Amino acid sequence: MEKINVGIIGGAGYTGGELLRILINHPFVNVAFVHSKSQAGKPVWSTHTDLLGDTDLTFSGEETAELVAQEGLDAIFLCSGHGASATFMADHEVSDDVMVIDLSADFRDEHDDFVYGLPELQRERIQEATRIANPGCFATSIQLALLPLAKAGKLTDAVQVSAITGSTGAGQALVPTTGFTWRNNNVSIYKAFTHQHLAEIRQSLTQLEPDFKAAINFVPYRGDFTRGIMANVYTPFSGTLDEAKQVYKAYYENHPFTHVSDTPVDVKQVVNTNKCLLHLEVHDGQLLITSVIDNLTKGASGQAVQNLNLVFGLPEDSGLRLKSVAF
Repeated sequence: MEKINVGIIGGAGYTGGELLRILINHPFVNVAFVHSKSQAGKPVWSTHTDLLGDTDLTFSGEETAELVAQEGLDAIFLCSGHGASATFMADHEVSDDVMVIDLSADFRDEHDDFVYGLPELQRERIQEATRIANPGCFATSIQLALLPLAKAGKLTDAVQVSAITGSTGAGQALVPTTGFTWRNNNVSIYKAFTHQHLAEIRQSLTQLEPDFKAAINFVPYRGDFTRGIMANVYTPFSGTLDEAKQVYKAYYENHPFTHVSDTPVDVKQVVNTNKCLLHLEVHDGQLLITSVIDNLTKGASGQAVQNLNLVFGLPEDSGLRLKSVAF
């Protein structure tokens, strides 16, 4: 088949780099351009040094209006910071024939015809979309832990979430809480009960269970590692462990990346993959769901490619059968 021509806006950051690593090896994709104001004219591998020998692409510094209007372009990924995507869409007339996948938080409430891009929630809507808002990383991990309960009408009480993420979740720009000397051998909490991903989590849960109005109490942690998320989610549950497993395995039966494990899971099982692994336990009327993902793949760039595959009618796992680090 003829390859899909894609462009990346904001290609010098972590999500842009992850997209490149996936897309240059995707059997059905051609990367037409990678735009970066800060790195314009430089080889892509000069920023993403592991790509030396894998690609001859150079960061474009051309006007973005010219890039997105070029003939034959099929899709663009917006990988700039939060707020920049809304500005980009306001300043550019992007043809309806060009698919837009935004990796920021700007359109996750689905305004301006954007569709929330969590395939395990609304695969069919994504397949018909031309504008997709990619979910947040914490939101992806936590939602995948809760969607089956909401679908079954069994999410009836408050939800408690304790989740930890690697330093890449904060982006590539150095700030005190991402620097090695501060983060190494250290753990801290931030945005307790106020994290920005709570809005999209509730939006999705109430889509499946409209009567759910209970609290979602979320305490995020910064971990002293680079990538990956572990979310431990618990809520009252009146059934047995076997009943819970049946609910979860039935929900994810036809989804290629989310799997229920009968044994405890850990972050290294999913780092560098597009997987979400879930493990369930029942304790004194509480269902504990452990959810692990890679924040840069299933939590960002991998999921963006998964959405691209769905829109263009490709096998959902095209280019995404990635090797975990394992050890």
